[in-house]
Amino acid sequence: MTAHATRHATQDHDRTGKTVDTETESTRPADGERMRRWRMVLGADSAESTGCTLTGQDAAMDGALNALYGGGGGKKPGGRGGGGRSAGLGASAPSVARWLGDIRTYFPSSVVQVMQRDAIDRLGLSALLLEPEMLEAVEADVHLVGTLLSLNKAMPETTKETARAVVRKVVDDLEKRLESRTRATLTGALDRSARISRPRHRDIDWDRTIRANLKNYLTIPGTDGGPDTGTVVPERLIGYGRASQSVKKDVILCIDQSGSMAASVVYASVFGAVLASMRTLATRLVVFDTAVVDLTDQLDDPVDVLFGTQLGGGTDINRALAYCQSKITRPADTVVVLISDLYEGGIRDEMLKRVAAMKASGVQFVTLLALSDEGAPAYDHEHAAALGALGAPAFACTPDLFPDIMAAAIEKRPLPIPDKETQP
Repeated sequence: MTAHATRHATQDHDRTGKTVDTETESTRPADGERMRRWRMVLGADSAESTGCTLTGQDAAMDGALNALYGGGGGKKPGGRGGGGRSAGLGASAPSVARWLGDIRTYFPSSVVQVMQRDAIDRLGLSALLLEPEMLEAVEADVHLVGTLLSLNKAMPETTKETARAVVRKVVDDLEKRLESRTRATLTGALDRSARISRPRHRDIDWDRTIRANLKNYLTIPGTDGGPDTGTVVPERLIGYGRASQSVKKDVILCIDQSGSMAASVVYASVFGAVLASMRTLATRLVVFDTAVVDLTDQLDDPVDVLFGTQLGGGTDINRALAYCQSKITRPADTVVVLISDLYEGGIRDEMLKRVAAMKASGVQFVTLLALSDEGAPAYDHEHAAALGALGAPAFACTPDLFPDIMAAAIEKRPLPIPDKETQP
């Protein structure tokens, strides 16, 4: 097996799930077991050097990995030759469906998802995902949803219902994971953002009240030779606003739907639906490539939002921001979140002028290079630096951090930007 397969498919474990590189003297296996593990990691080409022959489930697991990562060398699908690396799954949907079933049997879901992505990227299996029986066999995840969305326009009607079911499963799982924390974090931020000057005692924000009245600090001499004490006279009380059903903040999510942003589009659509369900927020969802599409009326169902996108194509950030700017009616109470890799195909200087104008009017402007768990994205460094100079730093954000980013923007306090060492 190749180094690529060892790294991506086995996740630094042998194919039985046991860690290869963390042995200690007390846990080190016997020579025979060690050779078996190396044979599983290195693949069929190592059979002679390891002196190990696989049988039973080990052989089946080796075959499933060999079909994806093995060398071709002129052999039929399923075998390895001595030539360059090539596919072994064949071209028929039935053989691929069987292979998908095999890997789900032998490997944990996290490894299955990696192998599926590798199969799509390395073997060109995208077309086979247009068949319902194939979709029923795959392990659904965010990356698969992105692939399905990119195939949306080519998808036959007989497949769309199955595709929507796959996307629905992923969206429902994401909502369960993200909704409660998002609601709790933003509800608190919205309540704190509505500060009042004559609060009831239970609504006083003591931290801000004390800081606002430090100039009124009085020293009180001690009695009977005791030490001096002090107190703050609170001339001005600051309190939390009482929760209300009126709209307090406007949020505009402006999402780049170029192909590289697939995972971000999925997460942003889920967050958009969550935000839209909060009555104290007025949420607008805008997606763009070289055209701009407003999907706000579909926010009650993120699956409809996702199938309303069209991944791929060019990018015109300036046009998208112009549309968003035209929808702002309360600048001081508006948060604009641009989710893009910043590869601008439109007018760069106009884009920057729009951002500067929005910020000058009081808009809180947030730039996310990615909204995903994928790590450092590729992005336009020059545009990111220019936005940072305008006070709109661009950075990648994981889904778990997004509620905190939004809460900070709502409260108009510094954004909790991830550690620069983890940023691109």
